[in-house]
Amino acid sequence: MIKAILIFNNHGKPRLSKFYEHYSEDTEQQIIRETFHLVSKRDENVCNFLEGGMLIGGSDNKLIYRHYATLYFVFCVDSSESELGILDLIQVFVETLDKCFENVCELDLIFHVDKVHNILAEMVMGGMVLETNMNEIITQVDAQNKMEKSETFIFQSPRQDR
Repeated sequence: MIKAILIFNNHGKPRLSKFYEHYSEDTEQQIIRETFHLVSKRDENVCNFLEGGMLIGGSDNKLIYRHYATLYFVFCVDSSESELGILDLIQVFVETLDKCFENVCELDLIFHVDKVHNILAEMVMGGMVLETNMNEIITQVDAQNKMEKSETFIFQSPRQDR
């Protein structure tokens, strides 16, 4: 099961955090700091798996991450998850973001956080992987965007009955 999905920049500023277990806000912040510390001090040429920090569950859990440009994508998972499967999921997530935002960057995550959460919700719900087919994810996100635009149009049109 996926316990948390974290994205932070090279300076440790969280750009997305999604926890699938309940933690207090202070504990979540400590988990983010600890995870950044564990991941950021590793060399680029070492494997992308490591034991989870003490706050997220210790040796029973794993941190699986990828570092792209200025962003770390980190999935905190329990021992039942496949490391390679999660790495593939990270790749699909990044490629989907890249298609939706046309060369995704850190600013896209900051200014379109709702869209990023919607994309993530198409892939993972309640800590379980729902979808890994990028085309299906994009189809669903596009359908949601069309619905939002039509709702916006309906609510912004002038009323005819006055």
